[in-house]
Amino acid sequence: MKSLGKYFGIILASFLLAKVAFMLYNCAEHPFGVGDVFLVMWHGLRLDLSTAGYLSIIPWAISMLALWVKGNWPNHAAKYYSWFTAIVLAVIFVTDTTLYKFWQFKLDSTIFNYLDDPKGVLANVSVWFSIIALIVIAALTYLLYRLLRKVWRCSSRTSYPHRKRESVILLVIAGLMFLMIRGGIGRSTMNIGYSYYSQDQFLNHSAVNPLFSLISSTIKEQDFNKLYHYYDDDECNRLFDSFDYNTRSTDVDKLLSTSRPNIVILIMEGCGSVFLETTVNGQRSMVTPNLNKLCNEGIYFSRCYANSFRTDRGLVSLLSGYPAFPDLSVMKHPDKSATLPSLARSLTDCGYTTSFLYGGDINFTNTKSYLLSTGYQQVRGYETFPASARHTHSWGVQDHIALDTLYNIINRQFSTPKLDLDTKPVNAQCSMLNVQCSMVTCLTLSSHEDWQVPYHRIKDDKVANAMGYLDHCIGQFVARLKSSPVWDNLLLIITSDHGISYPPGISEANPDRNRIPVVWVGGAVRQPRCIETLCNQSDIAATLLGQLGLQHSNFTFSRDVMSSSYTAPSAIHTFSGGITYIDTLGYVVEDLRAKKIISSSPQTPASFQETATRKCRSYLQKAMRDFADR
Repeated sequence: MKSLGKYFGIILASFLLAKVAFMLYNCAEHPFGVGDVFLVMWHGLRLDLSTAGYLSIIPWAISMLALWVKGNWPNHAAKYYSWFTAIVLAVIFVTDTTLYKFWQFKLDSTIFNYLDDPKGVLANVSVWFSIIALIVIAALTYLLYRLLRKVWRCSSRTSYPHRKRESVILLVIAGLMFLMIRGGIGRSTMNIGYSYYSQDQFLNHSAVNPLFSLISSTIKEQDFNKLYHYYDDDECNRLFDSFDYNTRSTDVDKLLSTSRPNIVILIMEGCGSVFLETTVNGQRSMVTPNLNKLCNEGIYFSRCYANSFRTDRGLVSLLSGYPAFPDLSVMKHPDKSATLPSLARSLTDCGYTTSFLYGGDINFTNTKSYLLSTGYQQVRGYETFPASARHTHSWGVQDHIALDTLYNIINRQFSTPKLDLDTKPVNAQCSMLNVQCSMVTCLTLSSHEDWQVPYHRIKDDKVANAMGYLDHCIGQFVARLKSSPVWDNLLLIITSDHGISYPPGISEANPDRNRIPVVWVGGAVRQPRCIETLCNQSDIAATLLGQLGLQHSNFTFSRDVMSSSYTAPSAIHTFSGGITYIDTLGYVVEDLRAKKIISSSPQTPASFQETATRKCRSYLQKAMRDFADR
């Protein structure tokens, strides 16, 4: 009995020490006090006890069987299970602690989206960092194994009274373990919310047990029909109807001078609106002077919010007008993502040629499969570029090389017809137009972690400098286009896949983290304008199709922002385990696992918070039902 208790104690102690290591490792961006360490350990204790209980089930079973089954097998079983436990805990502790710096959320099922491409995961870190992490994992594994084996040794018992007494004690222990695992005798079973206690998300995340987070999120992700099921169908529909999602384009406010421009969609990696508004050395807009200039020259949607926090999800929202889920990547399910509507398919059906360019691994997170299955006729990855350019960045090809290639593609394949909207009806059918145009989409990558770029204008801030480099490349790219004949009939849409945690310390609790720029420039633009209407990244698809006079009835989660039918401006953003709702009254950020509001706009009434959370849940339920039925 003592060995089982000591085994449980070592696991519990490792969880507590791991919290301290987690906090110390990430303290540069998330400062805290000594008292916070004890509060984190205290509030995370119930989750740690539950997880330690799960890991002690096998030792309990071995201990019980060892009382009645003779032989030396219990020691062999203890040896192998100790190795298993030590390896799992070491990998979990080190991975969770080191990845938090990049991801800003606890280890969860998201990690499995990237395991099929280890190079993509390791692109965030240097080789030496990876080597050191592996050494730490190996050392921690060995230490944990030695400790577990030292306290846990089993042997068969021969004395019947002794076996009977210990069996009764083990059954009592089993009952206590059940209560620890379940979280008590109340209605609510153990969940991550038990660890949440602070307005500071870093402290909440520090309290969460990473192994529990990983397992619980993995289990919940599997059953689509049960995921995000909050209401009966009638109640869900009633709540969702308040969003006024519709597929109409009525009395459209015209932004373009032509119904059939050539289109370039330039998707910037991680460049949130904050970089267009950041000051350097007291001077505003010095990070992205070229983008700021383009905002004034073209059409700038100043209040657009990304649907998600990851590229694979942002691409689906942007190109298919489809929702992003907190803990599920649509792109990772090719059988379902292939059924989504898409800009590429809609434009291909109307005679456009469509292509996609990316300077990295186009197969990462099933990107190539998604693009080809949703209408892109040609998809180019890093293999398109010379071998000497393929590894100029940790993720692939540096942006100045990629945009130079993009420029050559545009000049090679773009035709120059121009249909004036004043003479052609906006709802003209594709068959009536019979015009050969092109759409090219390009995803940049240099502004991704690890921020290593051939540019050194902004000192002592490698993140801002990487964004400055991206801006510099875009400035040169646009200048070349302006001097080219293709400019007159060109619509260049510059936007971002998602925002990032910049300045350091900003979290998902602040919606400004997820506001992204959307800029339309080119000869096809009627006149410069600033559109201050609140909208979502997923609304870009319907808005563009509305400007082209094309129906978008299958884009059921995308709204035409420039249509008179857009009557209830709002935005939804999801992140790992949480969701943000924004409308003209304010915002609410909820942690779905903890079932707690972690942030809201100042002086927001409780009634608004309740309404917002109910609408968010109806949104997730409606979207998940749509996804499950595909």
